Amino acid sequence: MDAHLKPLFALYHEQFGLGPGLGPGPGTCLLSPSSNSAAPPPPPPLLRSLFRAAAALRRTDPWRRLRPPHLLGVRVGRDSDWPGKRQPFPCAHFVGGDGGDLGLHLFRSETDALRIAGARDTKLLPNSELFRVIYQTHSLLSPSNKKMIASLSLEPSGDDDRYPMIDVVRCTASGALRFRNPTADEIRFLYAFMSAISLLHPLLRSAGNDAARRTRPLLFDPFIETLDVQWPPEISKAGDFVAVTVSHPPGQAYEEKKPPPAPSSPLKYLEPPPKEELPQIGEAIANWTIRRQCALCEKQFHEKQSVPCGRCRAVVYCSPVCEKKHWKETHKGICGLYTAMMEREEELAMKIFTFPCFVEHPCKWLESVGVHQKGMWRRSCSCYSHYPFGLLPGGKSGGVSDLWGGIPEREFPPDSPFPNYLNGNSNPIFLSGWSEYYNLRSLPMSSPVAAVLSHPFTVYHILTSLVISSKNRLLKGKEVIVHYLGPAAELDWMAAFAEINHLLNGLGSIQIVMIGPEVPSNLSGTVSGISGRLRVHLVKGMYQEQASYLSSPHVVVALNCGLESYGSWGAAIELIKSMNAPAFFTERSELLCANAKQVLRGAGLHVTHPVTPNPFRSPLRDQAPSTNLPSFSNGFVFGVNT
Repeated sequence: MDAHLKPLFALYHEQFGLGPGLGPGPGTCLLSPSSNSAAPPPPPPLLRSLFRAAAALRRTDPWRRLRPPHLLGVRVGRDSDWPGKRQPFPCAHFVGGDGGDLGLHLFRSETDALRIAGARDTKLLPNSELFRVIYQTHSLLSPSNKKMIASLSLEPSGDDDRYPMIDVVRCTASGALRFRNPTADEIRFLYAFMSAISLLHPLLRSAGNDAARRTRPLLFDPFIETLDVQWPPEISKAGDFVAVTVSHPPGQAYEEKKPPPAPSSPLKYLEPPPKEELPQIGEAIANWTIRRQCALCEKQFHEKQSVPCGRCRAVVYCSPVCEKKHWKETHKGICGLYTAMMEREEELAMKIFTFPCFVEHPCKWLESVGVHQKGMWRRSCSCYSHYPFGLLPGGKSGGVSDLWGGIPEREFPPDSPFPNYLNGNSNPIFLSGWSEYYNLRSLPMSSPVAAVLSHPFTVYHILTSLVISSKNRLLKGKEVIVHYLGPAAELDWMAAFAEINHLLNGLGSIQIVMIGPEVPSNLSGTVSGISGRLRVHLVKGMYQEQASYLSSPHVVVALNCGLESYGSWGAAIELIKSMNAPAFFTERSELLCANAKQVLRGAGLHVTHPVTPNPFRSPLRDQAPSTNLPSFSNGFVFGVNT
C-alpha cells in the first residue's frame, strides 16, 4: 500500500470498522431507558461490574485464536432461572479477530448462529435477534455513552481507550434493524458468560496439524467445561454462585466428570500448554547440593568450604582472605548488630514441630515430608516454575486431600467449621500462635501445613490483632477490604486461604484484592469465591496504576515484600502514604526489616508498629546464600499508619 494511503485507510477503518458488519447502532445507552424495552436501566454498581468483566475478558484476548466459525455453546444455571424457562442466548462466537472492531455475539439458538454468522461479517436475517458486545474507541461513542462512562468512572477495556458497547439487535420482517438495551436478566446472563469464558477459552486445545493457520481458522478438540461464577454483590443473588457451562461445538455432550467445585472451593486452576518435562526425582536429588555465596566477592562455593565470620558467625565467605578484607571495609561496623540477631536463633526456632524445620534445599525438604511435586507444595520449589503463578495444573481428584499433596487426612485442615467452638456462638476465632491452632484443629505437630498456612494466617493476624479498626468491623459483622500487594505463590494456595472463612466463624466478612504483575492476564478481574464470607479478587498490574479502579482498603498488606529490592515500590509507597489506611509488611529477616524501615522513612512514613516476630511465621528456616541470619517466610511484621 502506498505510504500516503495508509492514514486514509486507518481513518476509514476507525470510522466504519470491518468485522462485526452491523454498524455502531443508533446510540443505545445502558443508563437510558430503551424505546423498545420497558426494562429500567441497571443500577450503577452492576454497570461497573459489567464493565470490569468486559475489561477482564479483553485482557485474556480470545480473539487471538477464536474466529466467527468457532461457535460456543453456553449454559448459565438452570433453564428455570430464566424467563420462559429456557436459556436466553445458548450460543456465542467472537468477531473481529481477523479485522475490524473486536466483539462478542450471543445468539438465540444454534440454528440462528449457523444462519447468521458468516466467515467474517454478521448479517441478520428477518425475524432474528442477537446480543452483542462491541469494543469501541471513546471518540466513536455516542454523547450519552460518554456521559455514562464519565459519570460512573467505568473501567476502559485495554490501554487503547476502548469501552464495551452492549445492545440487542433485531432484524424485522422487512429487513430493518432495531436496537434496544438488554433486560436485567440478559445483563445477568452476559456477566456470567464473560466471567466464565475469560477463564475457560485458554483451555481450548488445537486439533491436528497447525501448519494451516494462515489459510484457515484453527480447529479445536471437542470441549466442555463447567465453572462456578459468583454473582456481584449488587445482583439480588449476592453471595450466590452460578454454574456456567461452555462447550465447543455447541452440541458437545458432557461426559461423566467430577461435579463443578462447591461455593466454598477456589476457582478451578487452569492448565497452560505443557512445556518441558519435569525432572525425575532421581535427577532432582542429584542437584540437591548446598551452594553458598561469598558476601564479598560473590563467588559460589559448596557449603563445606564456607568460612563464617569468626565473631558473629552470621556472614559467610569463600576464604579467610575475603573475611579479613570485608571486616576492614564494612563488616566491622555492623558485626555487633549481626551478633545480636544471631542470638535470637533459639527464640525464633519453632521447636513445637516434629518435622525438620531447617531447609537446606527446598526439594530435599519437600521430599523428606513426602510432598515433593504434589498439590499446593509444587510452589515451594522450582520444579514447576515454568507454570505461571495461579495456573498450576489440577491434581488427579481436585479434592482437598489432593491439594495438600496426599498427606494423611488427619494432618491437614478439613474444609469445614471448627468443631464445637464456643458452643456454636457466632464470633471470630482469635489465635495466639500455631500451638493453639493445631490444638483446635486436632492436627499432629508432625503436620507441615503451617508452611503454607503462614500467608493466610499472617493476613488474619494483622486484621484481628494488629489493626484495631478492622477487628472492630469484624466483631460488628461488617466487611473488611484488604489490598494484598505482590502475590505470587499465594495465587496457587487459595485452598489454604479458605481457612480464614472458618476462623471468621459466622461473623463479618473479608474481601482480599490481590494486585501484582504476577497475576496471570486470564485470571485478572476474576473473583475466587472461597466462601460467602471470604472473597479474593485478582488484579494484574502495578498497585499505583490499578488502585483508582478499586474500592478503598481498610488495610494494605504486603508479605515478604522486599521493599529495598524493587524500584517499583517507590510509587506504591507514595500512594500508600496518601491513603487513610494502615499498611503492614512482612520480611524474612531482621536485616531486611531494618532496610525496609529505611525505605519507608525515606518516603516520609513513620513506622508505628515496630518490627516483631510474627507468631504465624513459617516454621521453616531459610538458607540465605551469604548469611546465616535467622530467616523465615513472613518471619517479622511491622506497620505504618498513614
